[in-house]
Amino acid sequence: MPDLTGTGLHLYIDQDKVRFVDNGKEVAAVPASAITEISYGQDVHRRVGSAIAVGAVTLGLGALLALSKSKKHFVGLTWADGDKKGGLAMQCDKNEYRGILAGLEGISGKKAVDSTTLTVKN
Repeated sequence: MPDLTGTGLHLYIDQDKVRFVDNGKEVAAVPASAITEISYGQDVHRRVGSAIAVGAVTLGLGALLALSKSKKHFVGLTWADGDKKGGLAMQCDKNEYRGILAGLEGISGKKAVDSTTLTVKN
């Protein structure tokens, strides 16, 4: 899997899966039933990193975005589909992250976790 850090990766939320598309080519698809957690906030990268530490990362560590000191909105997603485990954190526009969360919650049946209210040990 190529390093997708800083690319214009597009997220598509279908009825039964989440697709990631880069330059018109699908690079990954996650079945909605495989989603194990949805998180949001400024520390979402820590939750995603903790959740996938023992699994294989299907999108690679390059997909895990680094936080800067400015306030940014991040949505995290982890999944387990048989032996395929992975996760990613994506920076979202402040006007779009609520809609992305609602879409992910709707297809997965999972409630998003606010990572700013949780303590995660690194």
